[in-house]
Amino acid sequence: MTTTTTDDVAPVRFDTKIAVLLRDDLQPWQRLNVTAFLVSGLGTAVPEVVGEPYADGDGTAYLPMFRQPVLVFEGAKEVLTAAHGRALSRSLPVAVFTSDLFATGNDRDNRAAVRALGRDRLDLVGMAVHGPRNAVDKVLKGARMHP
Repeated sequence: MTTTTTDDVAPVRFDTKIAVLLRDDLQPWQRLNVTAFLVSGLGTAVPEVVGEPYADGDGTAYLPMFRQPVLVFEGAKEVLTAAHGRALSRSLPVAVFTSDLFATGNDRDNRAAVRALGRDRLDLVGMAVHGPRNAVDKVLKGARMHP
């Protein structure tokens, strides 16, 4: 018999937030692609956001995933630019995706495309950020939840 304590049923509240901010003029396939690329950066740079591996009832092993929800937001180009600046000024871990990356086909060319421009000239179409809930909320000021 399994017993359930109050701690087992209490809602889990995280001190941190994982958020993706997408430019609101992207095509649906672009939104999905950008989101997938962006969160992969957070998982490698901030290993504490990744939980334990999964296994089903038959013992089949599965890869670990984030231990907390990923919230997806959208906003105009100006909202994204401002959020990027706020995230950098708070020294939060940030992943970026620029419009140039839609024309490249590999990681080497992706990195070269970002490196070719100064931070103020990046044509951002998405960013992911992780940090304390309050700080991430301030970074995302002006963005709205993705529908």
